[in-house]
Amino acid sequence: MRILFIGDIFGASGRGMLSYALPKLKDRHIDFVIANGENVSGGRGLSKAHYKELIADGVQCITMGNHWRDEREIERYIDAAPEIVRPLNLIGYHRGVGSKVFDVNGVPVRVTNVLGTAFMPEAVTVPFLALNDLLGTAKEAIHIVDYHAESSSEKHLFAYAFDGKVTAVLGTHTHVATADSRILEKGTAYQTDVGMVGLRDGAIGISKETALDRFVYGRNVSLDGDAFGLCQFCATLLDIDEKTGKARSIERIYMEEDIHG
Repeated sequence: MRILFIGDIFGASGRGMLSYALPKLKDRHIDFVIANGENVSGGRGLSKAHYKELIADGVQCITMGNHWRDEREIERYIDAAPEIVRPLNLIGYHRGVGSKVFDVNGVPVRVTNVLGTAFMPEAVTVPFLALNDLLGTAKEAIHIVDYHAESSSEKHLFAYAFDGKVTAVLGTHTHVATADSRILEKGTAYQTDVGMVGLRDGAIGISKETALDRFVYGRNVSLDGDAFGLCQFCATLLDIDEKTGKARSIERIYMEEDIHG
């Protein structure tokens, strides 16, 4: 089985780049497409209209992150959105699911979204304990984990802790693709951060002009998630043994294109 995991899609340019890039990957014989969607709507959250847009473009599962609830409309539709997997280790929140099993050509594939804790202000349960508890009942051979976290060392340790217990631990959140994709000793595929889909020459998807105004000069300007121009597409392609759930290979995918609004 071949699973494509797409990094954080940021704003309108990210959505445009997704529409451009996915059709170009048809010859890669991809069975299932997962994408991180916490920044899809203006850089913060996921509106219902943009959720439908991602599904129409070919995304079959949408994981989230620390901005998962910033677009408050999600409260009204998440229970009727079977493709969305929000963070597993939220405290006292019961809408939606943090882990879900998808039927992929007759093969069960579990996708889990977990929020990290280092340098992250969100109050969540301990990520290691949350996934460990889930694995007590989750028996699917293929299990993809989106570990949404800031710290590279936290992501490393999380992957080492679950090496051989899940198919892949793929990091999101920093929007910078790392060149450390590999298969760990016991068969789990790992990458510290898959990267981002959106404006290339900016700061995490924001135009450089806006970023400089806000972060260098201290001006009170809104973070524009809808800038256009040269965009990038960062994703990771997994080849998986369906019987064992172990990863055979992990490959980074990168494209660039000038996207106009």
